Amino acid sequence: MTLPPEFLSGLAARVGEIDAELTRHYPGDRPGQPIHTAYVCAADATKELPDEWGSAAAELAARHGELLTGLAGAEVLARVRETLVQRPIQDLRLDFEDGYGSRGDEVEDRDATRAGQILAALPTTVRSRGIRIKGLTTAEWERAVRTLEHVLDGAGGVPDGFVFTVPKLRSVDQVAIAVRLCEELESAHGLPCGALRFELQIESPQAVIAADGTSAVARAIHRSAGRCSGLHYGTYDYSAACGISPQFQSLEHPVADHAKAVMQAAAAQTGVWVCDGSTQVNPVGADDEVAAALSRHFRLVTRSLERGYYQGWDMHPGHLVTRWLATFAFFRGALTAAAPRIDRYLRRQGGAVVDEPATAQALATVVLRGLDCGAIGPEDITASAPAATVEVLTLLRERKLPTL
Repeated sequence: MTLPPEFLSGLAARVGEIDAELTRHYPGDRPGQPIHTAYVCAADATKELPDEWGSAAAELAARHGELLTGLAGAEVLARVRETLVQRPIQDLRLDFEDGYGSRGDEVEDRDATRAGQILAALPTTVRSRGIRIKGLTTAEWERAVRTLEHVLDGAGGVPDGFVFTVPKLRSVDQVAIAVRLCEELESAHGLPCGALRFELQIESPQAVIAADGTSAVARAIHRSAGRCSGLHYGTYDYSAACGISPQFQSLEHPVADHAKAVMQAAAAQTGVWVCDGSTQVNPVGADDEVAAALSRHFRLVTRSLERGYYQGWDMHPGHLVTRWLATFAFFRGALTAAAPRIDRYLRRQGGAVVDEPATAQALATVVLRGLDCGAIGPEDITASAPAATVEVLTLLRERKLPTL
């Protein structure tokens, strides 16, 4: 090499600094994302809620078995019905914001303490749980902080998998406030440093594009001191803020697609999960109305999965039916498509599609997501791709296999 040694050593140092900075900001994807978040008014919650929602969903699935079989097949429906009995809710959020309203301090204090007790008593099948506080705004911040503290007191600490949702994000500086709040609560309550984490609810255009034209949501993630675990899209507040007429507000409106695409790009490789929003159409009423709502929700969940949004809000027990049905159908289909390509990649064979390491990583990731949620089992993987054990797929997802 003819370049001066001092230049090369300086270049090496600078490249190393840049790589270290990128690794700090983009540590990689975080496994274990739940398929949904069930939102329930905190005033209506009980520790029996997962069983109650599961029973209601299972009854609905039994009544509309023919429709559901037509959507995803008998095998998938059988797996869903079993799931609704054993573990219907993966992630639960007790709502103290729009779904709760203003009920006075005495009532909300009592409900918050009870919510903490409920969250601490939930079964381990609910892998993550938490609350949505009111916004960190002039009108609501004091009540939001007070509620969060009462919840922690009621729970006797931080329940396993606890996270709180910060709604109405409009400024990156609100994230700094959330971080400071976590630090002070941990100090005041004798909690371990870093015990509290939060999600940011993206329901305002200002959270996507700031006044200076930058992506506020991207800056928000990196201002969170590693405490931000997820971004949740707020379907109706966001659509209304963009001036969309109510009859056209939905998860599939172009403004929703744009906001979620920005969220997805901002969160990529940061370990922050992106969660799609909700539908306000519940499967209730006459049989034809229920059937239409079930078909609609199945389509919306499938659409989100196809676009890489692997989690979404569920607001009604009936949504669990089509959430699990669409999710299982999607990941079983993904295995069918991915398995031959993974097997050829691991065996160093060619074919009509020649995959690069990054694509092989993505193939492994989608299969492992299906395994994690219960759509497929290890035996399904090895039956389709004999060279692909769970351990091998994990190494492939983490790019720890030799480059082929």
